[in-house]
Amino acid sequence: MNPTEIIRTVVRWLVYVLLHIFVARHLVLFDYAFCFIYVGAILFLPIEINLTALLFIGFFTGVIIDTFDNTLGLHTSASVLIAYLRPIIIKYQLGQKLTEGRLQLSIKELGFPTFLSYILMLISIHHMVLFLVEAGSLRLFPYTFLKIVCSLVFTTMTIILTRLFSR
Repeated sequence: MNPTEIIRTVVRWLVYVLLHIFVARHLVLFDYAFCFIYVGAILFLPIEINLTALLFIGFFTGVIIDTFDNTLGLHTSASVLIAYLRPIIIKYQLGQKLTEGRLQLSIKELGFPTFLSYILMLISIHHMVLFLVEAGSLRLFPYTFLKIVCSLVFTTMTIILTRLFSR
C-alpha cells in the first residue's frame, strides 16, 4: 500500500466511526432497528492488511464505540470477532477473484450480489453477537431476534447508501 492509500483508508475509518458517534447511534426505528454504521470501518479495510493489524483495528474501533455508547465491551467483542472472521469470509467468497489480481471491496468491482452477500454475512454475525450478549439469556429470544433482523436491514441499507454516494 502506498501512502495515499493509507491516508484514504484512515480517513474512511475515521468517517465511519465519527458518523456512528455523532449521527447513527441516535438513529433508532421503533425501538427495534439500530444503526451500527461503524461496522463499515472494519468491512472495507484493504484486503492485504494482516490479521494482527486487523484485530488491533477491530479492538480499537470497538473500544471507541463502547466508550461513547457506554456499553462495556459489547461492541469490542463483536468488532474483534468480525475482524477475525473477515479474512476467512473473503477467502471463501472471493477466492477466485483474489487470484485475478488486486481487489477492492466495492459494489463496482464485486458486483452487487457478491457485495451484498459479503456485508450481510459479517453484519449478521456482528449483530447476533452484540444482541445475544446484551440480552444475557435466551428467554428474550423472540424480541432479540427481531432486533437482530431489523438492525441488520437498517445497518445494511445505511452502509450500501454510504458506499453508493461515496467515491
